Amino acid sequence: MVNYHKSLGRWGEAEAARYLTARGYRILGRNLRTPYGEIDILAQQSDQLVFVEVKTRTSRTFGNPEEAVTPRKQEHLLASALYYLQENPDLPSDWRVDVLAIYCPAPGLPPEITHFENILT
Repeated sequence: MVNYHKSLGRWGEAEAARYLTARGYRILGRNLRTPYGEIDILAQQSDQLVFVEVKTRTSRTFGNPEEAVTPRKQEHLLASALYYLQENPDLPSDWRVDVLAIYCPAPGLPPEITHFENILT
């Protein structure tokens, strides 16, 4: 079961990277570890850094993918972003945190991707 969830997560992150690239974002990194958690995707849109959390689901039994981004998870995303910026002072100082919610009920179907921008405001 763990391997299935990891595989689904990797697939979702690849779909998210394709989605962002198709919309003009530049992918700077993936699966970046910090003491506060992992940054799924680090992207850049114009002069703004975008820290992206990807949530992928194949069922809505337990809610939509974005509902997994709890207030506690948001705190970890903020701490991870601030830590990464502190460790990489050469990066642009304008930044935000986005969530990409990916739902795909069956293999072979195109995923539904919902992009939530600037979730920490």
